[in-house]
Amino acid sequence: MANTSKNYYEILGIDKKANKEDVKKAFRKLAQKHHPDKGGSEDKFKEITEAYSILSDDKKRREYDSYGQTFAGGGPGAGGFGGNMGGFDFSNFQGANMGGIEFDISDLFGGMAGDMFGGNRGARANRGRDISMDVEVSFKESILGAKRSVLITKVAKCVTCEGTGAKPKTEMETCKTCNGAGRIHETRDSVLGAFTSVRTCPHCEGAGKVPKEKCATCSGRGVVRKEEEIKLTIPAGMDNGEMIRMPGQGEAVKNGTSGDLYIKVHVKPHQTFRKEGANLVMNLPIKLTDALLGTTVTINTIDDKVLEVKIPVMQNTEETLRVRNKGVAYSDGGTGDLLIRVTASLPRKLSGKAKKAIEELKSEGL
Repeated sequence: MANTSKNYYEILGIDKKANKEDVKKAFRKLAQKHHPDKGGSEDKFKEITEAYSILSDDKKRREYDSYGQTFAGGGPGAGGFGGNMGGFDFSNFQGANMGGIEFDISDLFGGMAGDMFGGNRGARANRGRDISMDVEVSFKESILGAKRSVLITKVAKCVTCEGTGAKPKTEMETCKTCNGAGRIHETRDSVLGAFTSVRTCPHCEGAGKVPKEKCATCSGRGVVRKEEEIKLTIPAGMDNGEMIRMPGQGEAVKNGTSGDLYIKVHVKPHQTFRKEGANLVMNLPIKLTDALLGTTVTINTIDDKVLEVKIPVMQNTEETLRVRNKGVAYSDGGTGDLLIRVTASLPRKLSGKAKKAIEELKSEGL
């Protein structure tokens, strides 16, 4: 039964309307501050943990809000946390249970977890590092897509032993450190009592087996650092600064999965075209006479095709022409347009004949 003289909301410094995430955040903050192994008060730590055990449980919280106490077993004073914090079994410290309080220890205490509970944070997921690299492409490649081969130095699976760490054609044997379990139990005393944790066996790295004879290429590590060629596909329509994720192309790790490779694409500017969404845009200055009379011009598109564009008599000094389906390809199969920003260029100097012609136009009210 909960201690009716305590206000658990005040202990955690939260409002009665606080949701579960608010409760968890408040407990995290106070637990890190008051943990005895970090110089905090044991009594205060017990108090905030008791409060969390009630307010994080929907049934217990309803009972506490209604009656000022709880009736479910396993709570404080009912054989669970109680007044004695010793003897907890952290059967897996990455997902621990403290008197009915379930949370992720490493998530709660961050880097403190390994020191406090003897855990190995790396055991949560035996996965290689994610890595990244930069690739520069031309504007044309970013619009149309391209194939590239890039060289990268990384930790990769040993091809001799195929990542097992064993000499080819030799057997594996049961790890003597963990007796084939892949994990080892450790118990240590603290001011809170005895803590038992489980972590990945450092000898077999969780596999439960070790090679009888180590691979000569990788010295039994299963991985080697080497330069590797990566085949890269640049999708059509890439923007400058976009990332390409290549799952499993990151660094390898023994008895686990490889991380991912992230490619950051840098697009070089084009002297003619620029990209606006799915459209390609270009500027086209023309002579004043062509603007007044209309004309036909020839341009080269981004895919190096010749395109004839008819420019009608312009009503303004700047107008935009749209050429359908000559822009950037959509992922769903559609294509943007080519926008031609036409500008009438005014001559800097006029000959006598040109001035006379303009004066005639002026006399006609143009």
